Amino acid sequence: MKTIAVMITSSPLSNLTATSIALVEQLAARYDTEVIGVFFYQEGALNASASTAIPADEYQTIKQWQTLHQAHSIPLHLCITAAEKRGLSDDWQDSTNILPEFTVSGLGEFVSLYSAADQVIQL
Repeated sequence: MKTIAVMITSSPLSNLTATSIALVEQLAARYDTEVIGVFFYQEGALNASASTAIPADEYQTIKQWQTLHQAHSIPLHLCITAAEKRGLSDDWQDSTNILPEFTVSGLGEFVSLYSAADQVIQL
């Protein structure tokens, strides 16, 4: 089985993010491929924001990431440094503005994904 890791660097409002979701969906549906994780970095960190409101008539990228995670158990790793630079934090006393489907990680987690994957795709 081929293992694939994905790095997302585009914001949830970008058409590239919608393309990324479609690609990950297709890869997850293949019997000979396993998506071992998606790592959100740079502007991609905004995909984990519980505060982002996308208008109802636009493609709901954030909800699609949540659905992918739930349907295929794909780990969604959020670079905490990139997140904090963009106002996201899990460090608040009683709440967080990071969606629960995302695991707060560092670049070390990306290195682990990179090392474990047969192929890495950056979008």
